[in-house]
Amino acid sequence: MSVLVIAEHDNKTLKAATYPVITAAAKLGGDIHVLVAGSQAGVVAAAAAKIPGVAKVIHVDDPAYAQELAENMAVLIAHKGKNHSHILAPASFFGKNVLPRAAALLNVQQISDVTAIESPDTFVRPIYAGNAFATVQSQDTPKVLTVRPTSFDAAAREGGSAAIETAAGSGETGLTQFIGQELTKSERPELGGAKIIVSGGRGLGSAENFKTYLEPLADKLGAAVGASRAAVDAGYVPNDYQVGQTGKIVAPSLYIAVGISGAIQHMAGMKDSKVIVAINKDAEAPIFGIADYGYVGDLFEALKDLKQAL
Repeated sequence: MSVLVIAEHDNKTLKAATYPVITAAAKLGGDIHVLVAGSQAGVVAAAAAKIPGVAKVIHVDDPAYAQELAENMAVLIAHKGKNHSHILAPASFFGKNVLPRAAALLNVQQISDVTAIESPDTFVRPIYAGNAFATVQSQDTPKVLTVRPTSFDAAAREGGSAAIETAAGSGETGLTQFIGQELTKSERPELGGAKIIVSGGRGLGSAENFKTYLEPLADKLGAAVGASRAAVDAGYVPNDYQVGQTGKIVAPSLYIAVGISGAIQHMAGMKDSKVIVAINKDAEAPIFGIADYGYVGDLFEALKDLKQAL
C-alpha cells in the first residue's frame, strides 16, 4: 500500500512544512504519493516531483482548490486517499483545518500532531500541552495523521524524479465561498521556517513597543518575529505571529523570548528550539526553567543593549 502526503502550498511554492512530512512518510514503508491540489499550481507539482523518495505526484488543477478550502479539499482527499494505507499532512493551520474533515468522511479517527513513528500502526504524540507523550496504535484504514514538522528532518528538495499524474477533482461542494483574506506582509523570514525567532509577550506593554524595541532587534538578526498568546490577545501583533499550542509550533536554532512568562501552551510551541534565551524581569518566570540562557532585568534596557552590541 502507498502513503498519500497532502502538499501545503500557495499555488506558487511548496511550503516548508511539507518536506518533513515526506521524511515521516518514508518511515511507513510503501510508495510515497504527493497530492498537489490547487489552481495553476504546476510549479508546485514540479517541485514535489523533485523530492527524493516520492514515487508519484497527483496533480489536481481546479479553481475549487485555489485557496485550499477545507470543505472542498476534504472531499478530494477522502476520494484520493481511500486506497492508501496512510494519509499525512503537516500539523499546521492548513493540516489542522483540512484533515479532520477528511477523516470524518472516511469514518476513521485522526491521530494529531505525530512526533515519532514507531511502526506503520504505532505513533507518538504529545498530550497535556506537551508535558507527556502518548504512544497510540491504530487499526483504521487508512490511517490519517497530522505530523509535527519540527519533529522530523526536512526531505531534500532536489534529486528525485517522480512521475506527475494529472487527475480530476471533485469540484465545489457549495458549502463555503471564498470572499477574501488579509495577510500580514513582511520581508522577514516566515515564522514556521525561521532559523532565528525573536518573540515578545505581554511584558512589552504595547504594539508600539513591539515596533520600537523588538522588531529592530529581529531585523538586525535576520529573524522572524513571534509573540505569546497574551500579546496577540492584547492586540499588540496579528494572530499569525502567535507561537504556541494554539499558534505555530516552531523549533529554530535560536529562540529569544522577551517579556514572556512561559505559559504551558506557549512553551509547548517552542521548547524544541536548539537554544532558548529568556529576558524577563521576574526571576521566577517559568520560561527560565527551559531557557539555556536567562537575563533577569528591565527588558527595554536589555533590548537596547543587545541591539547596540550587534
